[in-house]
Order: sequence, then structure tokens, then C-alpha cells
Amino acid sequence: MHAPTRTLQAARKCDRACHARRRQRGASAVEFALVFPLFFMIFYAIVTFSLIFVAQQSLTLAAEEGARAALNYQHAQNVNAALDNRTAAACSAATNLTNWLAAKATCDASWAPCTFDGTMRCVTVTLTYNYQTNPLVPPVPLLDVALPAQLTSTSMVQLNPGYVL
Repeated sequence: MHAPTRTLQAARKCDRACHARRRQRGASAVEFALVFPLFFMIFYAIVTFSLIFVAQQSLTLAAEEGARAALNYQHAQNVNAALDNRTAAACSAATNLTNWLAAKATCDASWAPCTFDGTMRCVTVTLTYNYQTNPLVPPVPLLDVALPAQLTSTSMVQLNPGYVL
């Protein structure tokens, strides 16, 4: 008499478990639909800000290399012309290193007397990349508020006018 009772109890247990499984069948799809956008936004933010970091580092390296290029001898008749030639060479070297960006960065190189020593000349190389108009990854409406409008890097080298020619 105990055997049929046990099988009846086991059958009831199975019915409850099977019924619970049927009720849970769509829950994982709903959970996935709720969690996926959050995980996607986190992944998208990681990729976007990583590429911005890489672009900023590339601009910094290019500005440094441009400043180093300003140290190279440029033939000219006077000091001012030599400094103008050096700034042109600095921009050329700097922009060559930013070719991998979707749109080339703009370069501005200039020379002026150094603020800390008026007898010296400082060549300043500034690279600017307009990230707002040329994003590396297409922007997402919620995340574009946190993105920078432009990336900028500046480097400076000090030159003695007596050694420019």
C-alpha cells in the first residue's frame, strides 16, 4: 500500500516541477532582452574610449616627432627664414604620423621668442583632430555627451638662434 502512495507523490512532484519549468521558459529571453542593452553599452563605451585614447596618444607622439623634426638643419639665408623652414618641416613630419586617422589632423607650427628666455626661440607644434565631425566609431545618442569635441596635443622645442643657420 505504501508503493502506490509513493508513486503518486513522485508524480505530483514531477507535475509541479514540470509546470514550474513551463512557467520559466520565457524568463531567460526576457532577462536577456533587459540585460543585453546594458552589456552592449558597456562594451561600446570601452571600445570607443579605447580608440579615443589611442588617437590622443598618436597625436602626442606626432607632435613630439614634429618638434624633433624642427631640430633638423634647414638651409636659409637668415634666422627667421630658417625658423619658418623648420616649422614647415615640423608640420610635415607631424602630419605624416597621423595618416591612420580617418581625417588628417590639422597642424599648426609657429616660432616665437621663448617666454622663459627671450634670447632663445621656441618652436611650438600643435596637432588638432576634430573628433566630433570625424568620430572613429559611430556615436550612440546617450554616449555622445561624454565624447570630446576635439583632441589636441602640443609639443615645444627650444632653439638657440646662434645655431639655427
